[in-house]
Amino acid sequence: MLQIGIIGAAGYTAGELIRILLNHPKTEIAFAHSESNAGNTISDVHLDLIGETDMVFTNQLDFSSVDAIFLCMGHGKSKTFMEQNDVPENVKVIDLSNDFRLNGDHDFIYGLPELNRETIQQAKNIANPGCFATGIQFAILPLASAQLLKSEIHIQAITGSTGAGQAPSRTSHFSWRNSNVSAYKIFTHQHLGEIGQSFKQLQSSFNFDINFVPVRGNHTRGIFVSSYVDCDLSLEEANALYKKYYADHPFVWVVDKNPDLKQVVNTNKAVIYLEKHGSKLVIISLTDNLLKGASGQAVQNMNLMFGLEETCGLKLKPVAF
Repeated sequence: MLQIGIIGAAGYTAGELIRILLNHPKTEIAFAHSESNAGNTISDVHLDLIGETDMVFTNQLDFSSVDAIFLCMGHGKSKTFMEQNDVPENVKVIDLSNDFRLNGDHDFIYGLPELNRETIQQAKNIANPGCFATGIQFAILPLASAQLLKSEIHIQAITGSTGAGQAPSRTSHFSWRNSNVSAYKIFTHQHLGEIGQSFKQLQSSFNFDINFVPVRGNHTRGIFVSSYVDCDLSLEEANALYKKYYADHPFVWVVDKNPDLKQVVNTNKAVIYLEKHGSKLVIISLTDNLLKGASGQAVQNMNLMFGLEETCGLKLKPVAF
């Protein structure tokens, strides 16, 4: 059994991670670290875990007891944590923040299995992709792999309120968020760097604008990406390209019917749907921001790093209704 430590264990992504690991057949949680909740039971914070675990949060770090740690802290805090703590060489690190995703952080491998599976299998440290970045890359990577990106890309993506994290804010407050939609960080979102980096990894000539409009939705979880690009392929050719690219990836499904967000909520799946309108290829990509966009993908990376079946512990029940 792999022994796992979780740092920053009181937030949304950590809560999802705990839920997965408690039911993972090859893992045990050695400790759940939280400075602000030390001494409280996990189910006092993650209320749905009543009856699932009697573990308490700790403010102590015992690296000698673990095979891997997950960093579930806010952006900027993971880099500080790694600088201030001597993590042993034999302990693998999976970071869910934005701190190590860009090239130059050479000790961390970008953890998108559908792009870097073989490298992840050999990695010591993983930088888990961002939630928006995951869904957007799924929509475009097959085109980059075929050297077919020849102009700017247009994307709008709507995300649930859990994408803003657990700490309350004006834009995540129920009375503001409910029955409301708003755009933010238009063309400037922090995930654009890692998205462009991945496109260039597959198509070195890529040097076009990524016009991304992020939208706050009035639902709690799930990301719905709508994108379009200039493309000479017919719809049949595009579907064949996408199905071939994702054929060996167990969580990505290219479908022939216009999908609904609920098909992916509470799962580690990504669903992709294509339409062709004149010279434009329209790509719809759906993911759960807390699972395939965060904690589920992090566990998928852990499975690959330790030689486990990639889907182990991740065959989760969809919401359905």
